[in-house]
Amino acid sequence: MHQSNQEIKQPMAPEEVDPQQKQEQKEELEARGNNLTINPGDRIDESKSLEEKAKQVAVDAPDITGDHIVVPTYFVVDEPDGEQKALHHVKDAEEISDVIRQARMDENGERTWR
Repeated sequence: MHQSNQEIKQPMAPEEVDPQQKQEQKEELEARGNNLTINPGDRIDESKSLEEKAKQVAVDAPDITGDHIVVPTYFVVDEPDGEQKALHHVKDAEEISDVIRQARMDENGERTWR
């Protein structure tokens, strides 16, 4: 768990993705292609800090509609006790759904917890 007063910014648009990460993933896909068992951006590395996980991108590509989609590998969530943690978009999908269900907005647009 991680607690910080500093807001963690996650890439949500193509121009926010780290160019080095983008290049490394592209090179691995070109070199290994169909021999990969997992998308390079989906890899779980527990040695990474919360901030490093927050910047990891699983998807950075155009979709069938032509829109360019960016999906973070981890979603950083605030726990009711003020802690922050990174949930993997595949491995922790059920917990991500639980967090979404718990978060509610009050009449002032502030998040409240059930």
